[in-house]
Formats: sequence, C-alpha cells, structure tokens
Amino acid sequence: MSIAARITELGLTLPPPVAPVAAYIPARQSGPHLFISGQIPMSGGKMLAVGRVPSQVSLETAQACARQCVLNGLSAAQAALGSLDRVAQVVRVGVFVACDPDFHDQPKVANGASELLVSIFGDAGRHARAAVGCPALPLGAPVEVEFLFDVR
Repeated sequence: MSIAARITELGLTLPPPVAPVAAYIPARQSGPHLFISGQIPMSGGKMLAVGRVPSQVSLETAQACARQCVLNGLSAAQAALGSLDRVAQVVRVGVFVACDPDFHDQPKVANGASELLVSIFGDAGRHARAAVGCPALPLGAPVEVEFLFDVR
C-alpha cells in the first residue's frame, strides 16, 4: 500500500505545504537524508492552538497539535520528493513544547507525533526522538516538530 493510500485509510489528508515564516527553506536533501524544518500546527492558515502547555493549552490539544505538525512535515516532504513512497524510514524527530516551567510531560506531547508516524509508516516510522520543553515557540505555537528521513 502506498503511503498516500495509508494516510487516506487513516481518514487523514495532507494539507498544502506551509510557507516558511522566516529565512529558511522547508526541506533540504543531503545524500540519502531529507531534513524537514520545524513545523508548527498550522491548519487552514491558522494555528490550531496558541500558548503554553498545560496552563493555556491542554495536553490533549498539544498532542493534536503534534499530529498536525506531522501532517505539515509530510506535506513538505512530499513537495520535496514528489512522493512519500520515497521515504525509506523516519530516522529522528525533534519535538519542542512551549510549556510552563513545572511541566514535565513533553514526551506525552511528542507521542502525538511519534504514534502517528508509526501508524502511517509502520516499522519504518519508528525513530529516535528528542522531546524538549522551552519557554516560547514561533507565532505562539505550543508545539514545533522537525524531522529527518532516509529516502530512496
């Protein structure tokens, strides 16, 4: 089954690629690696949520934001590669969570991204990961996710 068919089977659709909000490019291939710049939870031209976890954004909403970041990242990858079937494996995911100083569940937020990648790619979606708390992210995003894929 193609990756596009798997995404459809999961009831999901890839959005159009999100335009960069600063001086960078969304994707850069270097040899067999495709680096995807940090993706924020934009959907339909607006943020799914704004603020810090958990005082302004619930854990559940932050997990949904992480899933949207995956869809945005896959959209950028598809634009760069022509087809997500060229992704051999997800190598690493970096998840940044804008959170209150006493919040320690960044891995739970990151699971929103990780679990979706495994649902889409199967074993090839299992990856190394960092889940990091920070005081603020671009445009007030509660979550930002970056990706490293091996490609064929």
